[in-house]
Amino acid sequence: MSLADAAPAFDWDIFCRVVDNFGDIGVCWRLAKALAHDHGCAVRLWVDDWGTFARLCPAAADAGDAVRAEGVEVRRWREPFPEVLPARAVVEAFACEPPASYVEAMAAATPRPHWINLEYLSAEDWIEGCHGLASPHPRLPLAKRFCFPGFTARSGGLLRERGLLDARDRFQADAIARRDWLAGRGIPVPAEGARLVSLFAYEQPQLPELLRLWAGAPRPTLLLVPEGRVLGDVLRFFGRAEARAGAILAAGALSTVVLPFLDTADYDRLLWACELNFVRGEDSFVRAQWAARPFVWHIYEQDEAVHHDKLDAFLARYLAGLDEAASDATRAFWRAWNGEGSLAAAWPAFADALPQLVPHARRWSDGLAALQDLASTLVQFSELTVK
Repeated sequence: MSLADAAPAFDWDIFCRVVDNFGDIGVCWRLAKALAHDHGCAVRLWVDDWGTFARLCPAAADAGDAVRAEGVEVRRWREPFPEVLPARAVVEAFACEPPASYVEAMAAATPRPHWINLEYLSAEDWIEGCHGLASPHPRLPLAKRFCFPGFTARSGGLLRERGLLDARDRFQADAIARRDWLAGRGIPVPAEGARLVSLFAYEQPQLPELLRLWAGAPRPTLLLVPEGRVLGDVLRFFGRAEARAGAILAAGALSTVVLPFLDTADYDRLLWACELNFVRGEDSFVRAQWAARPFVWHIYEQDEAVHHDKLDAFLARYLAGLDEAASDATRAFWRAWNGEGSLAAAWPAFADALPQLVPHARRWSDGLAALQDLASTLVQFSELTVK
């Protein structure tokens, strides 16, 4: 029996090339687990940057080129690509074309796999007209269908595994669970009335100006910073060249704890525990919305500043329903965080708006939860005939 005649061993193959550190693989890893756990699918995830993946899945660190973890088969994407039987459905994440030999095998399979191009998340209106469209291969009898994650019923929705929001609500309602979780990560008991803030961002040249404000403020701030790209800017404020996980730095009313890199479950709990979350890229951006807390997004920078259009498109949706002052303050601070204005000048009004953003963030999260989740959208796509 030829390879083309064999029955596929996997329901899904997901291909991921790591571009944005943990954003691309973060999305793909969560998607793979959601398809396996929530839909009972056999999933194989191909990733080219094994070292980055191992930060999210420590079991991969000493596993060579393959590991089975959390119900998912994960393979290192190497060249030359091995001869494998394609899965019943294939996801190329963020337009990372699967290997040519694999695409040829897809064309030779009977029946041919459903081929889905999972695009980047966007709040722009145009994605609704492109979501679900098919593009024929120029040479082979194949077509790929485009799936655009988004914030409306006419998009692919967002990644949201079953039970996530119930787990969030239990954690946020349980002060003892939150205290124990923080203590288990070496985080000291916050000062009376302190604001807990998490910081996961790209490099931020203006950050010392903001930290200076927090250090001089009457209200204490406990800043929790997982190891990552923005840590250098934090250390610059404290006059330090380096600091290891577990370090606690203080200046005035500001206390800062350097955290180790967190796995996906612990990162969710960090977001759930904090009153304000600074996030970046796509994966942590979505998880901050499920945390139902006020947040600030550091969008991935693109050529010709097109990321500013994407930022404004999201703000137009997210800020709908807020009063004008809170909306203006949030927009000004987010733009400053993304290089369009002064953080120090924008912070006071944004801080004043935070009490209004607390219930607003919950309403926003509840509204998104009423939409179909992304994994379910992809399963639905895989059951359709691509025309």
